[in-house]
Amino acid sequence: MSAPEEIPYRPRGRYRSNRLGAHSSTEVGGFGVFRDQASFLRHPDSRRIDLRASLRDPFEHIYVRRFEQRQSVDVFAIVDLSASMTTLAACDKLSNARKICQSLAYSATKIGDRFGLIGCAEAIGDDSLLVPTRSRSVALTAVARLRHEAAIGKSAEGFLKAAEALGSSRKLVCLISDFRWPQTLVRRVLDVFSLHDAIPMVLLDSAEENPPTWGLLELFDAESGRRRLFAMRPRLRARWIAQEKERQQLLKRLAANRCRPPIFVRDPVDPNVLSQQLMAA
Repeated sequence: MSAPEEIPYRPRGRYRSNRLGAHSSTEVGGFGVFRDQASFLRHPDSRRIDLRASLRDPFEHIYVRRFEQRQSVDVFAIVDLSASMTTLAACDKLSNARKICQSLAYSATKIGDRFGLIGCAEAIGDDSLLVPTRSRSVALTAVARLRHEAAIGKSAEGFLKAAEALGSSRKLVCLISDFRWPQTLVRRVLDVFSLHDAIPMVLLDSAEENPPTWGLLELFDAESGRRRLFAMRPRLRARWIAQEKERQQLLKRLAANRCRPPIFVRDPVDPNVLSQQLMAA
């Protein structure tokens, strides 16, 4: 089996960790990338004395060089397993979510980060829960189990419980869902994940964004079981498209000051496009 596509990512800000890795951190030490100079009295490390800076000081203070320690982060994927994720039109949202998780698991473990996974609907699923691990095989095996998950949840309230399960230490968290939730739930979820470096990944289906101009269209709400029949026409189609654009703008407004801007993933996942969006977010 071929390896998943890599998805480079860049944590925002500095993390505190006791594990060496590839990212900037709040820790300083004797090795790494040069950060600044400090008084020897504050950091008494005679091995790092900066003679040039010390000789330039008219007050004859002694300075040492401090270096930024490169450390690892925990990368979590929180996956929506509510019934809306099983709707099939131009794409399979749950399959797209699984592909994103595979690439994240592969990319994180390749550079020494730990990968964790939480699948949830009303509650956290026991079979789709993975504590952070550096083992690539364990991470990819956990992601593969998503293939057998029955996404039949009636809501996504489990995202609130997932935030509690992460603890208080800062993590890079990818919230993977179509976000077809009540506005109050979206706000609550983004609020509880604001302590972390959270990235909403909004799975979109082009058939939902661009319905046909004419014809009969039957809509099925996978979570409530209700069905409605629409006679599509240009005016209704224009209103449909306008409401979908407004929904996406609302997600952007709700994410402001809470987390990173949402990343919209349409139809088949393109790892190159997703990588560019992750690095730019």
